Amino acid sequence: MERLSAGRWALLEAEVGRGPLAHGFEDDQRWTLKRVKLLTGRMFHVGYTVQGVWKLLRRHGWTCQVPVRRALERDEAAVEVWKEQVSPPQVKE
Repeated sequence: MERLSAGRWALLEAEVGRGPLAHGFEDDQRWTLKRVKLLTGRMFHVGYTVQGVWKLLRRHGWTCQVPVRRALERDEAAVEVWKEQVSPPQVKE
């Protein structure tokens, strides 16, 4: 059973689109499940668990985003040379 109507879901999506800063989350600009849970509670007085928020978001086509972490000093050309010349080839059996 989904507790948010289509209209409420549209409002929630619009508010999430405004970003975390617009809702008082100043430390970073990422939405977390906990933050969406708090926002949903504030807006609609509906209590979800963190797992319930994840299911709600997935049901509406949202996916998690994992930031790509790479060293700023990474030298792509050196990595390619290492792959070709140093790294042993992987043998598939």
